[in-house]
Amino acid sequence: MYFQHIYDKSLAQSSYFIGCQKVGIAAVIDPKRDVDTYLEIAQQQKMNITHILETHIHADFLSGSRELASLTGAQMFLSDEGGPDWQYEFDHTGVKNGSIIELGNLKFEVLHTPGHTPESICFLLTDKPASDAPIMLFTGDLVFVGDIGRPDLLEKAAGLIGTQEIGAHQLFISLKKFAALPPYVQVWPAHGAGSACGKAIGSVPSTTTGYEMIRNWAFQFQQDEEGFVKYLLADQPEPPKYFAKMKQLNKLNRPLLTEVPIIKALDNNELLSALKKGYKLIDTRDKSIFATGYIPGSINIQANNSFNTWAGWFLDYDTPFMLIANPNELDDLTRKLMRIGLDNIYGYIPDINEWVNAGGVPEQETVISINEFKELYSNNDIQIVDLRGATEYKSGHISKANNLFIGHLPENMNKISREKKVVIHCQSGDRSTIAYSLLAREGFKNVLNFSEGMNKWIQDNNPVEQQ
Repeated sequence: MYFQHIYDKSLAQSSYFIGCQKVGIAAVIDPKRDVDTYLEIAQQQKMNITHILETHIHADFLSGSRELASLTGAQMFLSDEGGPDWQYEFDHTGVKNGSIIELGNLKFEVLHTPGHTPESICFLLTDKPASDAPIMLFTGDLVFVGDIGRPDLLEKAAGLIGTQEIGAHQLFISLKKFAALPPYVQVWPAHGAGSACGKAIGSVPSTTTGYEMIRNWAFQFQQDEEGFVKYLLADQPEPPKYFAKMKQLNKLNRPLLTEVPIIKALDNNELLSALKKGYKLIDTRDKSIFATGYIPGSINIQANNSFNTWAGWFLDYDTPFMLIANPNELDDLTRKLMRIGLDNIYGYIPDINEWVNAGGVPEQETVISINEFKELYSNNDIQIVDLRGATEYKSGHISKANNLFIGHLPENMNKISREKKVVIHCQSGDRSTIAYSLLAREGFKNVLNFSEGMNKWIQDNNPVEQQ
């Protein structure tokens, strides 16, 4: 057996390449959309990709299963569980609980494990020449390292009211299938630390069934189903706005993108024309560089591991957009965007120099230090906006600060004063810089960014309130 774990840090998403070396064929589980990664592995290992498996209809990324199938001719094995509302609407081989998928000397058994979503399945792998006992379990969003999948996404992200309680009770039952497996089975989940698909996912890539039975909170409730449901649904992070779109696109017959696009370089006239049409300009430069001078109306989303998550909050799927990006980072950024289906990139500029040389006048961000913030705070005539998530805010916040999660800022601009001075902050400044650019784009002139955020506030031993 050949096995390789492929990990996308930007979305904390795992996919897997598993091959039978004897017959030279391989399967990919939960592929990301830039599928050249798997084609390169197959070439290196002299294998043909013949099987593609998915654990569920994903919400956090756009699956590359159909792209990979188009390029390789591989057969897609997808869940036919969950009822009529949870069926994939394109050609595939449907599998149900107990289905067996043969891959040379390898065998995958399908376990239907609803809860995270109604159609969710796991794949139990046996390497037959080595043993009749199973060796690996690919859990999707059922069990993570130290956590389990959340059942509230369908309700909070996709608007399916009343589904989170049902899903939580289904998870309680599905976990019994997991608990019945031998304790030595390796567990390979779909996500790692940082994913919004759980609230306390561990940072190591894999675990075992036995270890999770000991350390995972979800297995400590024994027969207390109501206590399990209550704990599971409490304090889940805000699901990104784009999750609902992913649920839709991963189910439907959509256009395919089988290569990473080459992004067009724009001249200044093309940039200005696009801005007049209302195309958004995403400035991917470091927040400190952005602060010293930016094109009015641009939105600062830094080129880091969170880039596509925040792009998914603030870009739509119909309007073209542009990037300010280092050409050396462009391929990486394009891949991150295509992994959540944001393909509508009109073009890019490498910096703002040409725009400035043509007469453009940059704006500067008003960033304040902790001492400046303290002075304003003592005057008591400012609005403080804490842009962190609700759970972060409850765990400790500055007294009198209003909590407005940054992802919901665009539809809540009316909650920001246009008369008072407004101090915005987050934990360490990344989110507050995004927020500053969004507010400046809407004409706010009274916003100050306490960029050092809660990290600095706490380091200085200032008081915090809990809720």
